[in-house]
Amino acid sequence: MEIKTFLPSDILKPYVKCYWIYTVDKENSTEVLYPGGYIEIAINIASGNLTTIINDRRIGMPNIEVLGQLTSPAKVVATTGITLLVTRFYPYTASVFFPNQVSDFTNDSIDLNDVFSSEAIGLYNRMMQQDSITDKIDVLEFFLIQKLRINEKKLEKLKLVNNICDRIDNDCELFKIENVASYYGFSERFIQKLFLDFIGITPKSFFNIRRFRKSLQLVQSSFHSLTSIAYECGYYDQSHFIKEFKTFSGVTPSHFRHTPIEE
Repeated sequence: MEIKTFLPSDILKPYVKCYWIYTVDKENSTEVLYPGGYIEIAINIASGNLTTIINDRRIGMPNIEVLGQLTSPAKVVATTGITLLVTRFYPYTASVFFPNQVSDFTNDSIDLNDVFSSEAIGLYNRMMQQDSITDKIDVLEFFLIQKLRINEKKLEKLKLVNNICDRIDNDCELFKIENVASYYGFSERFIQKLFLDFIGITPKSFFNIRRFRKSLQLVQSSFHSLTSIAYECGYYDQSHFIKEFKTFSGVTPSHFRHTPIEE
């Protein structure tokens, strides 16, 4: 497996975290996907096949796939020779490129043809006519910029969602939606809908996943005890930490630390 990363153009930097190339060139590969708070578009730009397994459902990858937010671990099974060009959006920005709310994609792999029909077919054909990765990305960016301009009316709410996400990221206390709603002067129902429309999951789920990602990094990279990691990440106690970690990863923190699974 090989991964290369590319940065977006200036106009898309506020919305696209990065593009990355995923290549399996030696043998078939099975990878675990953990909830990460991101929505991605994956484009198969070579031979080979990929199957996404979400909640025991096996979904064959179309030419262009939208992979929505995950709230439990999933797997991808890729055959030799596959190369994917993946667009990773920031947690709150994917919605400005789609006509529907992004909760439609949550825990699912969706064919982009089902969203944009002939436009998606045209996008794929134009990309496949290009020889280099950078030229393919240029074609993709032209498509994304067009969608961004069509959905400009969403940008004002996007700023609000961005601010709330930053506040959640910087808050070490346990999440309470009533506190967020009170701080911004909106109803809890409005905040819930805002997150489903723009991120695809509830504010509580977003907080839990971000906390899990922080704990995952610490379990992988530090020698701190699991108890200290639990408290550093804001869990009630170690039992709470273990239960939530297993929900998002499929294994306990101790099992993960001793037999890590590459993402």
